[in-house]
Amino acid sequence: MDGALAGLAILVIGDSHMFNLMSPLHSLLEDAGATVNSYAMCGATAQDWLAKTTLSCGRGERHEHGAPAIDYKNVLPTFVLSDLIAQNHPNLIVVELGDVMEGYSSQKPDDAWIHQQVGALTGMVASRHISCVWVGPTWGQDKPPYNKTDAGTKAIAELLSHSVAPCAYIDGTTFARPGEWPTKDGSHLLPDGYRKWSQDITDAIIRLKNQGALTAR
Repeated sequence: MDGALAGLAILVIGDSHMFNLMSPLHSLLEDAGATVNSYAMCGATAQDWLAKTTLSCGRGERHEHGAPAIDYKNVLPTFVLSDLIAQNHPNLIVVELGDVMEGYSSQKPDDAWIHQQVGALTGMVASRHISCVWVGPTWGQDKPPYNKTDAGTKAIAELLSHSVAPCAYIDGTTFARPGEWPTKDGSHLLPDGYRKWSQDITDAIIRLKNQGALTAR
């Protein structure tokens, strides 16, 4: 694995799962040879990364070999992806998003709304000729406060698989069986689950690179 991602400057963005992925995933990508900058916004959908607004439950960031810095203040400005691209000059963007757009207890996501905002984000990345990978959500549990259902997770995974082009898609539901990775609240995994998910994401990115699938359009 050492050097498998050499030459990649990776910008990782995600929702509240990234608060927990920021240590293991960021480090694994670096161990594979990449330069990595990671950002997380609690409750974020795709459109929240496209224009300056405010957050209600915190944000975090981690830069290269530094430690994660997470701020849980109730009102914070959002990170704007175009600004992060200008600051970090990535040649690969990894997007981890989907749970919030799925709506947890909804049996069927709002397809048109999701297509629109996913397309706006991937279109902006494509216009800058940067390779990208979209990581869809993994399984949760139907319990408070999120009541994340298997049906809802399967629906958003399927929808994203047809919506994120030209980004490559990594299906988070393929790495474990429903219920295999326990959660603390129905959505957010326990630490061992995040470690396993991070390894699976890293391995998938390495496979995509080896297949030549990370060439910018």
